[in-house]
Amino acid sequence: MGQKIIHFNGENKIIGQYVSILEDSTNRKDLQSVIKSPHFTMSHTQVPNLKLSTSDFWLRFTIKNESQSELLLLNLEYPTLELCSFYYPVNGVYYSKTLSDTLMFNDRKYKHQDFIFDAQIPKDSTVTFYLRVRSNEQMVLPLVIGTPQKIAELKLSHDMFWGGLVGLLLVMTLYNAFVFLSTRDISYLYYVCYTVLICLTQTSLSGYTYRFLFADSPEVFNAGIILFPALAGIALLLFTESFLGVSEKIPLMGKVFKFIMLFYVVAMAGRLLGFKHTSYRMIDICALLLTVCVYIVVVRLAIKGFRPARLFLLAWTMFLVGVILFVLRNLGVLPYNNLTNYTMQTGTALEVTLLSLALADRINIFKADKEKSQAETVSALQENERIIREQNAMLEHKVQERTGELIASNGELNRALDDLKQTQSQLVEAEKMASLGQLTAGIAHEINNPINFVSSNIKPLKRDIDMVLDAITEIENIGLSAIPAEEKKKQLKAYKDENDFDYVLAEIKHLLKGINEGASRTTEIVKGLKIFSRLDEDNLKSADLNEGMESTILIANNMLHGIEVIKSYSELPKVECFAGKLNQVFLNIISNAAYAVRKKYGEAPGAEIEITSTSDDQYAIFSIKDNGIGMSETTKNKIFEPFFTTKEVGEGTGLGMSIAYNTIKKHHGKILVDSYLDEGTEFTIYIPLVADWSIVE
Repeated sequence: MGQKIIHFNGENKIIGQYVSILEDSTNRKDLQSVIKSPHFTMSHTQVPNLKLSTSDFWLRFTIKNESQSELLLLNLEYPTLELCSFYYPVNGVYYSKTLSDTLMFNDRKYKHQDFIFDAQIPKDSTVTFYLRVRSNEQMVLPLVIGTPQKIAELKLSHDMFWGGLVGLLLVMTLYNAFVFLSTRDISYLYYVCYTVLICLTQTSLSGYTYRFLFADSPEVFNAGIILFPALAGIALLLFTESFLGVSEKIPLMGKVFKFIMLFYVVAMAGRLLGFKHTSYRMIDICALLLTVCVYIVVVRLAIKGFRPARLFLLAWTMFLVGVILFVLRNLGVLPYNNLTNYTMQTGTALEVTLLSLALADRINIFKADKEKSQAETVSALQENERIIREQNAMLEHKVQERTGELIASNGELNRALDDLKQTQSQLVEAEKMASLGQLTAGIAHEINNPINFVSSNIKPLKRDIDMVLDAITEIENIGLSAIPAEEKKKQLKAYKDENDFDYVLAEIKHLLKGINEGASRTTEIVKGLKIFSRLDEDNLKSADLNEGMESTILIANNMLHGIEVIKSYSELPKVECFAGKLNQVFLNIISNAAYAVRKKYGEAPGAEIEITSTSDDQYAIFSIKDNGIGMSETTKNKIFEPFFTTKEVGEGTGLGMSIAYNTIKKHHGKILVDSYLDEGTEFTIYIPLVADWSIVE
């Protein structure tokens, strides 16, 4: 059969059925041998559909230009070709222009993902062209010849359609991503992943990712032709599994889904390892298995009346209808036009939209199930109420019989409770009084020393002042007498010598200094007492815990007599706390430490209490360590129990450490104890630097 001539009159023309095709399985033929070859066969479809092969395919077509434009464009609407060489004659000599999806996108003359070549044909002339193509995939070659303006209009309409499709997919992605963040339903996450990946799959097959995302990385684009469909298939299987509960409702199909996902992973690995044709064929097999298995699942569940499966079936059917129409167009059964060009993309858009509606509908199903469950609950409650009324009628007379007994028992329990509360209050008050007694004894002892010192100095000071007053009177008398000045000086000197006046003045200074020191010491003790008690700080305030510890030691100085107190303070930030209560904790522990070392050493030397403060990122940490009698493991486990004490009767209430524990707990801190018999005890207190006081423990 001879070569058909394409008559071009200025409008875009699809030339697939005018093309003759030659397969070169050796991939070695040159143009001259191809021109002479008698083995060309005519294509009978608008869109030549070449098999998956490693061969080179040569296409020949002849065009007669009957338009007014001498520059025509050949547009090959298939962007994923490993090799596409266009051969055109100039003065009888053929030249070639080669494009490929393995080359940099920006090196192209026409910045479009499709293969576009210049075809110079003088008006009313007839020219024969050759096209050599090779791909790692099955090639579908829509060939369109047109003027630059008409081709540009065609590309613009394609881009506008794709822009709308990508926009729709992005809207679905963002909407369902927001719903996922609100509901944390994993089905929405799988749907979002599937939508993104199917968008990347479609745009990769149409070359848009090559044009806009991977222009400088064609190898990534080529890998994406396999990877994106594989990942989209895995995402769809995960979505179907999660959305329809496949493993629970059809366990066998759940296992098949896992097998298909594994097959997809193997296909991706094959592509990354360089097995391009094999991986492409594996993707086809996976897609076929996925299609059949998903259809089996949704049909079975839809027949059983599972509502989400019905919407899923409709969505999947829309997608498959689009794919089938697209395949029929490629096989030449359907014409190549604007309607059939976008059937697969339209099917994808409908599928994604319907799946999103199915997800939204599932929320309504959950809501209906919840309302049904609530109605059943209300019905059960009403039935229970009826039974209770009947039981109440039956038990009423028994209740009346027992009412008298219960009233009597209740009265006894109330009295016992009142007694218990009163006893508890008395015990807590006893602990407070015991602490107050320790505090009073310590303060009395500490203040008594400087006050005694002041008191002992007052009497001699009064005597000396009386002598000074007498001296003033004597000086006044001598000064007013009529005797000569020299005689006055002699009398004054004699008076001073007789009364040792210089010694009196020195003694007055010494006594005043002693009184000042006693008063200062008393002031220091009162200041320490104020810091310790924090009587002016009933609310939370920032406090220097080192200062509180120091004031506690000052107040407890009387009970620490004869004990070496070793202090090591680190600089601490101020802590928001109830400072007075923490000071009481410090006093209780120091008091116990003093008791423990007294028990061991008595008045002998060697008793020590070591107090240190440190901090980390979270806590201010105080350690109070003694070398006293220590505790057994049993005692250590009971130390914080109320009313537990190892002291003799009358020496303690057993509430001190319990109160200390509750105070530290109220501050959201912790208190640890480490003790060994005859070695000593260490209490470690952790107080948060920043506590959440909105939580009341």
